[in-house]
Amino acid sequence: MIVLGLETSCDETAAAVVDDSGLILSEVVLSQFEEHRPYGGVVPEIAARSHLDHIDRLVDEAMTRAGLSYDALDAVAATAGPGLIGGVIVGVMTAKAIAAVHGKPFLAVNHLEGHALTARLTDKVAFPYLLLLVSGGHCQILAVEGVGRYRRLGTTIDDAAGEAFDKVAKMLGLGYPGGPAVQAAAERGDARRFPFPRPMKGRPGCDFSFSGLKTSVRQMVETLPPGPLSEQDKADLAAGFQAAVVDSIADRVKRALAGFRGTAFVVAGGVAANSALREKLQALAAQAGLPFVAPPLRLCTDNAAMIAWAGIERLKAGESDPLDFRPRPRWPLDPDAPKSTGAGAVKA
Repeated sequence: MIVLGLETSCDETAAAVVDDSGLILSEVVLSQFEEHRPYGGVVPEIAARSHLDHIDRLVDEAMTRAGLSYDALDAVAATAGPGLIGGVIVGVMTAKAIAAVHGKPFLAVNHLEGHALTARLTDKVAFPYLLLLVSGGHCQILAVEGVGRYRRLGTTIDDAAGEAFDKVAKMLGLGYPGGPAVQAAAERGDARRFPFPRPMKGRPGCDFSFSGLKTSVRQMVETLPPGPLSEQDKADLAAGFQAAVVDSIADRVKRALAGFRGTAFVVAGGVAANSALREKLQALAAQAGLPFVAPPLRLCTDNAAMIAWAGIERLKAGESDPLDFRPRPRWPLDPDAPKSTGAGAVKA
């Protein structure tokens, strides 16, 4: 079983061909970092136009690298939400066209499900497992019980962690993307200099909050002498902010692990690339007696291999979608979970 996957939900245009053994036959990713860097964040209109300019070429390149004709495909999958709707439409319409022309099933994949099932692509993790999905647009803890079966234990009540990293990086003049920039600065800083709060720490439940932490960073900057921040100020602020994020996430995860019975603790999403966070989460998994699974960094960020694999999982279950499927800017994995701004929210 071989599936072509497309990913266009935010600022990466990606195509990949994957088979049901978990072999990634080809993978092509085009980042838009340089296009959005002047703005310090993703501009939806620029992102959508870039996807439209490059998607056809990247699909052709993925198929060429895989050494396959379209007739060899068993299906075509695309991220159909949640995400920036202009980009999502580009990927969905491209996948529908390929499926229609070549008579293949079309699979509308939830972007969050792509992240949720990546551990099964890379590590063959058995259900059920606990997932921390932490990225630029999403911050959730989910019990992954099966394909299409997700129970949300916690979500952000305001901003996602990755969004907070981007905005703090912009505040400190560290550049874009914010996650790597803050981590690099934090390595030179003293996390003890600025005592930032740990949002939600010690509270019942597993929800997250990062908006107040961002405000605390801004207020701390305003207490410093007027004028440009010194490099040491930036490093110390970044270190203090990063430590607060790690501690806050760890507290929420620890609560979720305490009541969970499953096969593994999995972390996915772009913020999972943060080395300080990974180290803390690995220790928590060990304390809980669960294997810690983190996909390779290139598969933690947005990619098409995870979309192709999610398509394979759904195709094995006998599922496919009609060609009139409508892309969704919001699409929670657990529709029965209490409503929150963080539940399948539009990526920022």
